[in-house]
Amino acid sequence: MRTTEAGTTEPAPSTPAVLTWLRANWLRVVVHVGAWIPLVLIMVGLLTNQLTVNPIQAATLRTGKAALVLLVLSLACTPLNTVFRFRSALRIRRALGLYAFLYAAVHFAIFIGLDYGFNSQRILEAVFEKRFALVGFAAGLALLPLAITSTRGWMRRLGRRWTRLHRLVYLAGLLAVIHYTWLVKSDVRVPLLYGALVVTLLTLRLPRVRHAAAGLGGRLRRRSIA
Repeated sequence: MRTTEAGTTEPAPSTPAVLTWLRANWLRVVVHVGAWIPLVLIMVGLLTNQLTVNPIQAATLRTGKAALVLLVLSLACTPLNTVFRFRSALRIRRALGLYAFLYAAVHFAIFIGLDYGFNSQRILEAVFEKRFALVGFAAGLALLPLAITSTRGWMRRLGRRWTRLHRLVYLAGLLAVIHYTWLVKSDVRVPLLYGALVVTLLTLRLPRVRHAAAGLGGRLRRRSIA
């Protein structure tokens, strides 16, 4: 309550609608802002000539890693809801997947445009002679139909087939990890860590494991409440 100049009281102004919206959608805001940061940093580095001594290679590696991180995060959304009942994760799953595809597309565009100058013969030679390039190309192809059919309209058209189609995301994740592992060659600890995460998230989709994890999560929540 507040007092007016006339001495009467009236309710205090309500919280602005924008703040109410932010409280309800803060996770979406974090995802959208955070997903653009790597691309903005890459662009700033390119424009200021501060993207290492080999800017094309640096941009390629950074976009590829961003795609992998976002892809793993999108895979984690369903287990987070299943085990911890974190329903907000389901609301950002689509956005994370689309951002992963965006970075994969930029990654591929740098490869064929800046690295190989859109020379189709050289690109084909690189794809079929370098195993990491072939696997990376396959991962991108696996993500393409998922990005195209990510809308609600496609969900209605495909029905149950939509769920089966979007299981390709796990194949894309595994191929992306293999691509990363073969690319770095020497120190494979980080790629293997991503591989372990993808395999763990895939395992959590198995019915028995999912039910066991959900039961464990329920017991942990009850203990925390108690």
